[in-house]
Amino acid sequence: MLLHRKYLTYYFLASFSFILGCTLTMFILHTITFKSNTSPSELRLRLLVLVISAVKNRNRRDTIRETWAQPKEDVKILFVVSKDKSLNAEKLVHNDMLEVDEEEGYKLLTRKVIASFSSVRDINFDYLLKCDDDSFVNMPLIVNELEHMPKKRFYWGYFDGNAHIKKRGKFKETEWTLCDRYLPYALGGGYVLSKDLIIYIVENRDYLRMFASEDVSVGTWLSPLNITRKHDRRFDTEWFSRGCQNDYLVTHKRSPEMMRLYWTHKIQTGKICDKEFKHMASYEYNWSVMPSKCCVRNSSLFP
Repeated sequence: MLLHRKYLTYYFLASFSFILGCTLTMFILHTITFKSNTSPSELRLRLLVLVISAVKNRNRRDTIRETWAQPKEDVKILFVVSKDKSLNAEKLVHNDMLEVDEEEGYKLLTRKVIASFSSVRDINFDYLLKCDDDSFVNMPLIVNELEHMPKKRFYWGYFDGNAHIKKRGKFKETEWTLCDRYLPYALGGGYVLSKDLIIYIVENRDYLRMFASEDVSVGTWLSPLNITRKHDRRFDTEWFSRGCQNDYLVTHKRSPEMMRLYWTHKIQTGKICDKEFKHMASYEYNWSVMPSKCCVRNSSLFP
């Protein structure tokens, strides 16, 4: 009888241990599965970066991947490209391509940008940086700066309010009838928008006029809104680079070779420039005067 009780006790404990073990295992597996199935829209990003790229520019995309686009928990970087079969091999290697159903070409760039905005509206992010595949982004600096910026109604970049309407070349504007200058806009080599402005553009896209230049278009769409426009000389995004400054947030018109050189300097010294210099003076945007008088270059400003 005593042996029988000992056997029952042993059997009970063994069964209980087995059931408990199975329960814990199922709980752990459920937790892991839940985390792995978390959708991108549930992950909070400080910054979403959209790099506008031509299908043929594989070398530029690879250079960015190997330099400033290093993985960071609260930053996601996507290359915006038109749909093309030639990208299939690249997509097998990299999970950072955002394909949009728009044709290639500068005249269609505005449609490509607004299509990319539409594609990411459900991603949970605070800010969006739009740049080009010849832009070098000083990611740690720009992310740190965002800690102190408005969370809503925010438009940040290097603004121009004195630009003449382009009448010829690839920038030729045939749809512009608003006034004799472009409305103030942040130059397209790199600018930042808060998430609510992305939503505004996407939800009103059917009412928005598509101009030849995407940066002019974005500035025009946002022109009547009560928002914060922050002009920042650290966005080196004019029609050619103003030089090299270690506090640049974005510097445009950079070749793959120059990007790799900047990155090497950054790794070795913490700075992007071997030596700081400037080719052209910058300006502070004067918001208290008419746009045609906004942007007087000052050689004493550095950068």
